[in-house]
Amino acid sequence: MNPVELVLSPRLRVTPFEPRVRELGIKSYTVYNRMVLPVNYTNTLDEYHHLCANVQLWDVSAERQVEVVGPDALALVELITPRHIAPCEVGQCVYAPLADQDGLVVNDPIILRLAEDRFWISIADSDVLLWVKGIAYGCGLNVRVFEPDVSPLAVQGPKADDLMADLLGPQVRDIRFFRFIETTIAGTDVVLARSGWSGQGGYEIYLQNSADGLALWDAVWDAGGKYNIHAGSPNLIERLETGLKSYGSDMTHDDHVLECGFERYMHLDKPAPYMAKESIEALQAQGVKRRLCHLMVAGNPLPGLRERWPVLNNGTLAGYASSCAFSPKYDANLLFAMVSVDSATPGTRLEMVVSGNHCEAIVKDDRWKS
Repeated sequence: MNPVELVLSPRLRVTPFEPRVRELGIKSYTVYNRMVLPVNYTNTLDEYHHLCANVQLWDVSAERQVEVVGPDALALVELITPRHIAPCEVGQCVYAPLADQDGLVVNDPIILRLAEDRFWISIADSDVLLWVKGIAYGCGLNVRVFEPDVSPLAVQGPKADDLMADLLGPQVRDIRFFRFIETTIAGTDVVLARSGWSGQGGYEIYLQNSADGLALWDAVWDAGGKYNIHAGSPNLIERLETGLKSYGSDMTHDDHVLECGFERYMHLDKPAPYMAKESIEALQAQGVKRRLCHLMVAGNPLPGLRERWPVLNNGTLAGYASSCAFSPKYDANLLFAMVSVDSATPGTRLEMVVSGNHCEAIVKDDRWKS
């Protein structure tokens, strides 16, 4: 297969860290929120092994922020998610699916509460900014909604704690999971959160001035030299082993919020109004017909998944697989698939069609055990 070139132009927004990414030999990008997102410097497997043993620095500027600030900020954020946001403390992050009036998933961001009346919605790849602005205007809410000059830089891997303790002092080890502090690195103000799109542990550093991007990168990079730091990116193999869903791949605006495994992140009886409530109650009454589930396929690595693969149950189409990677940890192919409810019980044996070939797929729980 001939290599495919991604042509960079001013239409794709530049990240504050992009010069360093290029200097370090980036081989492939994808496009995410109309910005480039690095994919590989070497290859996915080598970068997986390095991530699981060391520490990596990721340019995840494409994880854009939607800022909501003003007297009605909390009411607006409550309106767009079935998760109860009021208990979220200042300095805390929460994972919260966004759903529209039809209960369809708009995004699955992390929401950071910076003040009683100020939030950042740290989004996956979709046009949340315009959607939230429209809701604020249509509802006449006293709030500002805009994209701030904020670009995350992720420090991920088992040695991330040691690196950040060297850089900022041992107190960073006390930051709890999904909590953040405001601090300064390389002379620039940042929000430092214990979070990130991997199961290896680490931090996300929210740069608040693009002009300081290279100084921030260099400060972290220099501190990571003794820990074998490499440039990296969100890793497909690791995120499937961890069970992290990807909006746009594993669920889209075609999927209902009740179908996507968000139960632990929703409070359907929360006191605050939310726009998906009637749709959720209606679907609960009639019963969910589909479910996002984990599949495991034994044998050799499957090819890269460009289009969704059909999943069959006793010869009948049950749904489609949406993400796939071969896992060294489990010595098998791991997948996400949206399938019929009667096909989604752990232990169920299904059939999947890959490039015309049929293979057995076993439904697993969210820890890949049963």
